[in-house]
Amino acid sequence: MRALTAPIFMICVAAATSAAARDLPLAIPVDCTLGDSCFIQQYVDHDNGPGAHDFTCGPLSYDGHKGTDFGLPSFAAMRAGVDVLAAAPGTVAGTRDELPDTGWSPEFEGKDCGNGVVIDHGGGWQTQYCHMKRGSITVEPGQRVAMNTVLGKIGFSGRTQFPHLHLSVRQDGKVVDPFDPDGQITCDMVDDSPLWSATLDYMPGGLLSAGFADAVPAYDAIKDGTAHAGTLPASTDAVVLWGYAFGAKAGDTIRLVIESPDGTRFFSHDAAVADAKAQLFRAAGKRLRSPMASGSYRGEVTLIRAGRVIDQMQTQLRVD
Repeated sequence: MRALTAPIFMICVAAATSAAARDLPLAIPVDCTLGDSCFIQQYVDHDNGPGAHDFTCGPLSYDGHKGTDFGLPSFAAMRAGVDVLAAAPGTVAGTRDELPDTGWSPEFEGKDCGNGVVIDHGGGWQTQYCHMKRGSITVEPGQRVAMNTVLGKIGFSGRTQFPHLHLSVRQDGKVVDPFDPDGQITCDMVDDSPLWSATLDYMPGGLLSAGFADAVPAYDAIKDGTAHAGTLPASTDAVVLWGYAFGAKAGDTIRLVIESPDGTRFFSHDAAVADAKAQLFRAAGKRLRSPMASGSYRGEVTLIRAGRVIDQMQTQLRVD
């Protein structure tokens, strides 16, 4: 359960007037709820040198990144299936559908996009959809598609470290950032005329999931979406609360709080983030010398930056 989301930079599109925005209005290319069942992990890199920053001068990019990454919180979500949608009407220019969902391997050199689709929209505009699930592509070259046509599903193919859709937007072969199509945003601006036909909130980082366990879980289990223990016996030797975050910065704090069934504080811990991380988890808990009281325990995980709450999630544990 997500208790609070605190975006600090909003893109306002009601009065989009740029030529680019009129030429190619874009729908969100994934069938999920941003900030809940999916999130934006990375944006187009706006740093012309060896560094990287996104269109807000924030850290959610990496050197040379040429698209927008719509991520899923777990591999379990990928296995359940999340549709990739055409962001604008056009003609399918190319597809690839045979690479396995195994992430990157040297044998895939030259196929960084993995499985994907390219759509031509006319006027020099193209969109490219990467890292899709093998066998999921539903369109073929030459086919006309409408906005929101299902193209396939989010996968884990190509050069990727987590399940997501990488969307690239190009005009005449040049990368266009749909959040800043004219390249006019400066760090202190709070709105512009992006290509998106809906309002998207910029989150400078956030929480992907939270859960309980009887020991510090393996990172692979957290990424897979199978780490949470919804119930534990009263005789358990330990109880641990964990939180999985993205876009953390050096100096951030991940606060972990457990409340007992009677509402009193059972445990709390502030976990420091020493270095910026695209994704990370923190976990803490206590060993038990006597049985736990039966009932429902509430876990609360909070991502804090410079004294400000960036995001917060809650989770439940039943002790029998």
